[in-house]
Amino acid sequence: MSVPRSNRPSFGALIYFTLAFALGIYFTFAAVQGDYGLFRRVEIAAEAEALRVDLEALSAEVERMDNLTRRLSDTYLDLDLLDEQARNVLGLLRADEIVIR
Repeated sequence: MSVPRSNRPSFGALIYFTLAFALGIYFTFAAVQGDYGLFRRVEIAAEAEALRVDLEALSAEVERMDNLTRRLSDTYLDLDLLDEQARNVLGLLRADEIVIR
């Protein structure tokens, strides 16, 4: 005599596939939203681009300041720049100028 088998899968197989499915969902979620996931990678790329733009702006500012510093140095004196700085910073005027406010 044989015992009739049902067409249902066994309880152990159900647990195995449920666990495998849960692990698959977990690893998929971690790959998309985890610390090293796709969304974080996009954030890092956007932040790197913003920092690259800031670096270019700061490099241009440093270049401008280097140029002004060189033009006011002892070895190379730009009289027009010196006159402009004296007017802006110290408020100096020449004797033949008239100030209109």
